[in-house]
Amino acid sequence: MGPELLGRLLVRRLEDGELLIGRIVECEAYQEDDPASHSYRGRTPRTEVMFGPPGHLYVYFSYGVHWCCNVVTGRDGEGSAVLLRAVEPLAGLERMRQLRGGVKGVHLLCAGPGRLTQAFAIGRHHNGADLVRDRDVFLSPGDALAPDLIEAGPRVGISLGRERPWRFRELGNPFVSPARLPAARRP
Repeated sequence: MGPELLGRLLVRRLEDGELLIGRIVECEAYQEDDPASHSYRGRTPRTEVMFGPPGHLYVYFSYGVHWCCNVVTGRDGEGSAVLLRAVEPLAGLERMRQLRGGVKGVHLLCAGPGRLTQAFAIGRHHNGADLVRDRDVFLSPGDALAPDLIEAGPRVGISLGRERPWRFRELGNPFVSPARLPAARRP
């Protein structure tokens, strides 16, 4: 499901009505049989959202530093999700800058999972949000990417399951996170 999310729009409606919009340009897939997945050891209170239904947001705190958000992608009862690693900011850039503490470079606003959630003001209270029906945070269709514009490679920031080429990003997009892919592959 990772490549299918590339090109879709992440939309966040703030309390004052302002819209923050970003085009998904990088993500990583995680499945239940994957030792790097939070769902690998089964259901827990933390991972319950990952087990479905699909189309919801799974939000967790990472390394005691920042929030990360994932789109639940598996069938109801299956612990699968796709981590949103980076979006290309399209609307609400000044507000994103404020939320990120005044970051000047637009390419760094949402390049990385922690930066993305900070720029979009996504936190624990969004865990379980319905990305189809909710109006606070949701996905919009956007434009799907052609397969030749998608680069796949190993995921980053994990110690188990690194060999799986489940990190997907738009080839040549300057808004992807700084971590590099060692070898380009097509999904």
